[in-house]
Amino acid sequence: MRRPEPPIRLLTSEASFPEAQAPMRRHIFLLSARLFLALLLPTILPLGLFNPSLSLHAQELPSPAMAPAPGPWQGAVDRAREMILDRMEAQAVPGLSVAVGVSGEIVWAEGFGWADLENRVPVWPSTKFRVASISKSLTAGAVGRLVEEGKLDLDAPVQTYVPSFPQKEWPVTTRLLGGHLGGVRHYRNGEFESMIHYDDVVDGLAIFADDPLIHEPGTAYEYSTYGWNLISAVVQAAAGEPFLDYMRRVVFEPIGMHETVAEHVDSLIYHRSRAYLQNPDGRIVNAPYVDNSNKWSGGGFLSTASDLVRYGFAYLGNDFLKPETIELLWTSQHTRGGERTGYGIGWRENIEDGRRIISHTGGAMGGTTVLVIFPEEAVVVAILTNIQDAGQTGNARAVAGFFMEGER
Repeated sequence: MRRPEPPIRLLTSEASFPEAQAPMRRHIFLLSARLFLALLLPTILPLGLFNPSLSLHAQELPSPAMAPAPGPWQGAVDRAREMILDRMEAQAVPGLSVAVGVSGEIVWAEGFGWADLENRVPVWPSTKFRVASISKSLTAGAVGRLVEEGKLDLDAPVQTYVPSFPQKEWPVTTRLLGGHLGGVRHYRNGEFESMIHYDDVVDGLAIFADDPLIHEPGTAYEYSTYGWNLISAVVQAAAGEPFLDYMRRVVFEPIGMHETVAEHVDSLIYHRSRAYLQNPDGRIVNAPYVDNSNKWSGGGFLSTASDLVRYGFAYLGNDFLKPETIELLWTSQHTRGGERTGYGIGWRENIEDGRRIISHTGGAMGGTTVLVIFPEEAVVVAILTNIQDAGQTGNARAVAGFFMEGER
């Protein structure tokens, strides 16, 4: 795809420069023709998207990979690509980005479908999607760093770091919040669609701060994004700097996650995907406006599939976190009664047929995502989409399987 020509600087008075008229008119004509073709061709190509409200097919336009060409992984890539195209059609997914890493190297990264249906903008590997609850896994990295630095005591009451948070009937700790054992409630009706902007992570705690705990901490597993919102306030206080600044400086920049940002609704964020829903009669519609500033740590970041694979790789080495810290975050917690929850601190841990699988999924307004790590095989897969309620965990595991089977 050719880059558009630089903007034309129009002369204030063409009559004052008659010698420039003919070249300028030719330049304008050629530029207009190129723009016309760029807009027209996607609508006349046989892509099955003449009426995207009724049916959706994956785009067949070539997608440049950020990773090296598939090369020896061509067999696995072919199988994965075919499966993704089929699943996208079955799930009515407008746009999808996938990245696969093996032994520290991103071996495949590709975009499918549309980042913007109305304007026919394809998904590229550089397209940013709402990663939703994978934001919890990203924040877990900050928690781990603070623990290593001795700045965060996971078992201290949260009021040690956030004194403005009201005392509850029982003590609430960062460890229990991180494992969804803290008793803090999840969304209520309408809160998932919040349009309120919050300038600071502490301000967003007002949504639930005065509500009673739903159970005594440690006695039951209840998934809670708000529990992770409270963790972001703990991180901010323990770090001594704004939460987003600390995430950028200590997590994203060292790992090379240059495409991962907080989704500020008032900012121009390059390559940001549009968000969609499928309504009850099967039509694809724009997702409603939301402002996720109340939950950066719980579900407010944008990223690319390749950046998430880089984050997964950071857990397979010793440069980002110590091995004992990684185990702390990955290893499943237990309720006080001894029941295994399958969730550590910001990560799910599954043991299937002796194989350890570390993962997190995400469901945002207009987005469904998954990040899966196979530690023993050193394989990491990320899949991001721009539609809600289109589960991708099975797809990610299938893609990982193609690469672990050595289909070269």
